[in-house]
Amino acid sequence: MNNKNSVFIATSLDGYIADKNGGINWLNSVPNPNNDDMGYIEFTSNIDALVMGRKTFETVMGFDVPWPYEKPVFVLSNSLNEIPNSHKDKAVLVKGTLTEVLEQIHSKGYKRLYIDGGTTINNFLKKDLIDEMIITTIPILLGGGSSLFGDLPSELNFELVESKVFLNQLVQNHYKRKNR
Repeated sequence: MNNKNSVFIATSLDGYIADKNGGINWLNSVPNPNNDDMGYIEFTSNIDALVMGRKTFETVMGFDVPWPYEKPVFVLSNSLNEIPNSHKDKAVLVKGTLTEVLEQIHSKGYKRLYIDGGTTINNFLKKDLIDEMIITTIPILLGGGSSLFGDLPSELNFELVESKVFLNQLVQNHYKRKNR
């Protein structure tokens, strides 16, 4: 089986994944009375594990809900020395270059990875390590915050695989990395 790194994320119209205060409440700005998962369950059924940065991990730990992941979670961090006791059975800390981290994760048999968190996604893009992106755009302008994309050393070409509309408001685009 081939290794594959995928992104599944939402952005504002102006490309932010969090507001100026790091908040994500705006993600619920469009009513979703039937709790449509917008393809998330199908997406996660095709991954083996998650790779996220420390900030994303800490955000998820702060949610007032049970741990939302059934798949293994690997946390990238230069500042954390260990996973907090409350989550030791839920996540594994990984350190090193992205190539080293991927080698560690792949050696455990996890090949199809969900890459999550703004900095982590950007770092993977800088090394041209993202194979597909599913980006849902929410019709709100935040005017600032944490941008999904940052500076890259060179262009990365993606092609549109599919576009869907959810709740008559949200546009979800599925992109695949063009052959290198």
